[in-house]
Amino acid sequence: MVKRKIITAGLILIAVAALTGSGFLLGFKEGKKFPQTIIVRGVANVDSGEPQSVDFGVFWQAWQKISDVYLKNKDVGNNNKVYGAISGLVGSLGDPYSEFFAPEDNKKFQEDVEGNFGGIGAELGIKNGQIVIIAPLKDTPASRAGLLAGDKILKVNSTSTDGLTIERAVGMIRGPENTTVTLTILREGWEMPKDFKITRANIVVPTIDVTNLDNHITRLELHSFNANADFLFYQAMFKALTSGSRGLILDLRNNPGGYLEVAVDLAGWFLPRGSLVVSEEGRSMGKQEFRANGNTALVDFPVVVLINGGSASAAEILAGALRDTRKVKLIGETSFGKGTVQQLEPLSDGSSLKLTVAHWVLPSGHVLENEGLKPDYEVKISDDDIKNKRDPQLDKAIEILKLEIAKQ
Repeated sequence: MVKRKIITAGLILIAVAALTGSGFLLGFKEGKKFPQTIIVRGVANVDSGEPQSVDFGVFWQAWQKISDVYLKNKDVGNNNKVYGAISGLVGSLGDPYSEFFAPEDNKKFQEDVEGNFGGIGAELGIKNGQIVIIAPLKDTPASRAGLLAGDKILKVNSTSTDGLTIERAVGMIRGPENTTVTLTILREGWEMPKDFKITRANIVVPTIDVTNLDNHITRLELHSFNANADFLFYQAMFKALTSGSRGLILDLRNNPGGYLEVAVDLAGWFLPRGSLVVSEEGRSMGKQEFRANGNTALVDFPVVVLINGGSASAAEILAGALRDTRKVKLIGETSFGKGTVQQLEPLSDGSSLKLTVAHWVLPSGHVLENEGLKPDYEVKISDDDIKNKRDPQLDKAIEILKLEIAKQ
């Protein structure tokens, strides 16, 4: 069995220097070895095997009607009709993260997952049918332009985003470095949308920033669960602990996720060995449990966690596991609620299906999808706070952490 890197970010990251996560089980390489050709001959009705059989003859009837009477039928290839039908089939699922890629689109998509390209440095998701900013990455064109988690993207260069998939929206936003893209943004509390003209750049995803606060409190901002996070976290905490740190603020705000394995490894710092971190539950794969197996160096260390609407996927898994198992307090705003796993399924002609195959379940049984995590202490940040560089969420975290330290 091919070992898989499971990526929980599920939501396409725009413009990463080397794209490390795009929300799929990259196990498609194994399936690619065994494409199947299935031919149905002389069949008017196909029993789907489901409780209700499907009259497939209606499909062929529609196909024939188009071939017989459609004015421009000769300009439409049969393959395009098939691909359009498959797209409609996937669209019927009503799942914003499932999509069909025709051969050319599939090739381009895989190049994007593995390659480099320019963009604005933000991660997109779909919420209530609308393309939204999950998280603008630190020190990127998106964050410098003033985009915030939760911003709705109504238009890209005057083209409406209504009905767009995430991949299509990303394709419109990315582009060569030093070129511009204009996003029409609607933010909660605004009466009218505003245009943001942003210059694309090659994006380097930040990982960790550490700040020493009053009373030997360490604030660790974890921006991404990328491949470097494990080692950088070790370095940061080793320095903090040997310098007399008495408590940790784990800041997961605007962290859109990354590798599941990294979230599980980091949980091993905080939880007893063998503790359940998260379960992956799907139809074909059953239930798989991921348990902490780390050094437990922080298992009794006072910790609070900051989250907001830009905390998604792996960030939600780590925050939720710490609260469920250790009753660690979450402070800030409700997280994004990205709790599904996508897998790329290759088809025989070079096309592919990206399908949701599982969801994440926390130790308490809470399913992350849609609901996200509600903080124990809800604290909002206003436009006035941003303008005046105030951070009431961090202030509350310091207050609660001091109480936790005092208990020891």
